[in-house]
Amino acid sequence: MDIEKGDVLSMKKKHPCGSDKMEVLRSGMDFKLRCQGCGREFMIVRSKAEKNVRSIDRTNRIKQV
Repeated sequence: MDIEKGDVLSMKKKHPCGSDKMEVLRSGMDFKLRCQGCGREFMIVRSKAEKNVRSIDRTNRIKQV
């Protein structure tokens, strides 16, 4: 999957706060995500995150020069 910093992921499972939208803060072997509902930041293994992604919103992606 092509997931980069700034993407907003719609996940299959909801965060305990009830939101299913997560912003990607860092990508690599694992992802650092921020919940769009409550603002909590957490790390998740890349393979586990990729299984849970329903859709990717790239409208907020940071343009790299």
